[in-house]
Amino acid sequence: MTSGTRKRRRSAVATLDVAMAAPSSLSPWASILPGDLLRLIAGLVLEGDFLDYVRFRAVCTGWRSGTLCPRGRGVTDLRFHPRRWMMLTEGHGLYPGYGKLGGYVRFFNLYTGTFVRAKLPLFRNHCTLDSVDGLLILQRDEDTGIRVLHPFTGDIVELPPLATLLTQLDGYLNGAPEWERWFSIRNNLCASVSCNAGITTVMLAFHHLSRVAFATSQDRHWTMTSWEVPRSVRPLSFRGKIYVVHNQTPTVDATSHVLQIDHPLQNEIGIGCRQPSPPRLVATCPPNVLRYPIYLVECDSEILVVGHSDSSFSHILVYKLADLVLGRFIPITSIGDRALLIEERSLSVSSKSLPTVMAETVIYTHPRTRDFAQYQLGTGTWSRPIDKCGIDGFAPGPRSLIHHVMSCCIRNVWFGSLQILFTGIELNDPCCVEELVDVHDEVERLVLVRR
Repeated sequence: MTSGTRKRRRSAVATLDVAMAAPSSLSPWASILPGDLLRLIAGLVLEGDFLDYVRFRAVCTGWRSGTLCPRGRGVTDLRFHPRRWMMLTEGHGLYPGYGKLGGYVRFFNLYTGTFVRAKLPLFRNHCTLDSVDGLLILQRDEDTGIRVLHPFTGDIVELPPLATLLTQLDGYLNGAPEWERWFSIRNNLCASVSCNAGITTVMLAFHHLSRVAFATSQDRHWTMTSWEVPRSVRPLSFRGKIYVVHNQTPTVDATSHVLQIDHPLQNEIGIGCRQPSPPRLVATCPPNVLRYPIYLVECDSEILVVGHSDSSFSHILVYKLADLVLGRFIPITSIGDRALLIEERSLSVSSKSLPTVMAETVIYTHPRTRDFAQYQLGTGTWSRPIDKCGIDGFAPGPRSLIHHVMSCCIRNVWFGSLQILFTGIELNDPCCVEELVDVHDEVERLVLVRR
């Protein structure tokens, strides 16, 4: 590694500390910039990247005092959510909070390729359940309390303990042991966050239960909805709402329905919120348009619908959800320099930030061959993007940047402690561990990496 490369890396790691430091007053011209023009420029910068806005405010005292400080409102003000930033796993079992990491957690900008490292000692006794708009949904080990964390400002919003859901599962998991109930609500959930009048509302969609729970920052417990979410592929969180794709019969010749779950409405008195409405139909995909399975992914502030053109799964088509809502079945021909990564969750990344990824591609596990594949939208050709070794984030082997980014699509990689996944189970008991391994392959993977 050259000296210049080391300097750039140290500079990226120190970005947060420098940007949050006291502003400089070495630019006298900056202090005379008109207030309305200053706020206009700051707003445009904020639309691009949150950390660029932080750096903008650090230029001088005038710019700092003339713009809103994100501290204290990083969660409750949607403008300050660090979108496009993802927390990275380190690989080789070094999950966030692992002692060897010294309390530091790395973050990666999916569009610019920028890395920053933040000191987050919170992970010593918390694990991450999901990430929404760059915010982290954390669970505290000792009491299962849920917290929404802005990783760059340190702002935290407290929500009720997840344990308040256990008694509400009697109608769905009758007779199931406690550890199985915990597994059902912690594994493969999808969270959404909405804020209104200083109150934060979080919805949790549980894939294995086909249920949704919700709570606000003023509640003392989580509430399970009285309705079910139809069985579907992995949900997508977008602007406080949750989207799912449902097939009554999950076959290639079935019609697919895109459903939307709106965030709960606050009660008139401002305490708590009313139960969200059941999922409503927003778009229909006939089998002659898209074949099951169908995936949803956010790209450049739009929802894209990704599927196959026929039952052979030999070609992939991409539509804008906004077009499907209007009944326009016109596939888009270009996604620019973007690549779509599809796994347990879906991401769009810039090929400029990932040198090993081609633009205008879809990277996912092929539904027929189960191989990790890359599809070129422009030419309709297939290839293997990288060596399959270590793709799941657990197995040893050579690891490139795309391995780490794909780990962001696998929710279980983020668990900081196996003990909190199976509350009340003594995991040092070999018989108990063996029983858990026999129950589910996911349990086996977690046990092997963290026992």
